[in-house]
Amino acid sequence: MDESTHKLSPQSQRLGGKRHERHNRKIGRVGWDDWIRTVEVEPSLYAADFSKLGHDVDVLLRAGARIVHFDVGDAHFVEPVTMGPIVLRSIAPLVHEGGGYVDCHLMVDDPAHHLAAFEEAGADSVTFHAEAVDDPAAVAAAAREHGFSVGLAFNPETAVEEVAPLADAFDLVLCMSIHPGYSGQEFMPDALPRIEQLRSLVPEHVHVQVDGGISHENIRSVYDAGADLIVCGSAIFGREDLPRAYRRLVQALA
Repeated sequence: MDESTHKLSPQSQRLGGKRHERHNRKIGRVGWDDWIRTVEVEPSLYAADFSKLGHDVDVLLRAGARIVHFDVGDAHFVEPVTMGPIVLRSIAPLVHEGGGYVDCHLMVDDPAHHLAAFEEAGADSVTFHAEAVDDPAAVAAAAREHGFSVGLAFNPETAVEEVAPLADAFDLVLCMSIHPGYSGQEFMPDALPRIEQLRSLVPEHVHVQVDGGISHENIRSVYDAGADLIVCGSAIFGREDLPRAYRRLVQALA
């Protein structure tokens, strides 16, 4: 896995628009194909100590993390209220200044309602749940109007065959390996064949993301099953040495 520093192309640097003015950063319209170095381990901020969130984000970016995962719960689609655009507004500039990107996982009933707020707060990509909307392609189109890369998530109870035909409208499909809502749950072993099936059914250009219960013990299996975006929460933030925890996960993929 190449841990070299990511640099935007000159073309991407010219495409900042109003988001460049807002965040003082030329992110343009680049997306997942520009961000991923073969495979990415995404630290999930939901598992972090919020009293030192900015410090820990900085530490992980310096350790080589490129993408941070930002979970949003609305107490409707999932039970807890988690982080929202106010928190993101404080964190996004730190991520961007460190050369990183913010991947927002919207575990909410009405994702389209929140798009403007997360654009303003500095999100780079948004992923919403297939179970939460009637027309996923329409919501994806609305998200792109806000300048986002877009993902489609689905829960363990949803059949892969229901989601795969929708994938072409998205940059990534997120296969949940836990029930969404709470950090610290154990990985569901039956997620592995679901990941394999998803990877075999979606177009090659669509990335496969997995979120939930991933540790240094199972991350290689998740990668081998077909995931190239792997979200890790407690496996990083549950350890005292965050850089070491992150690098151990990366090394398991080498």
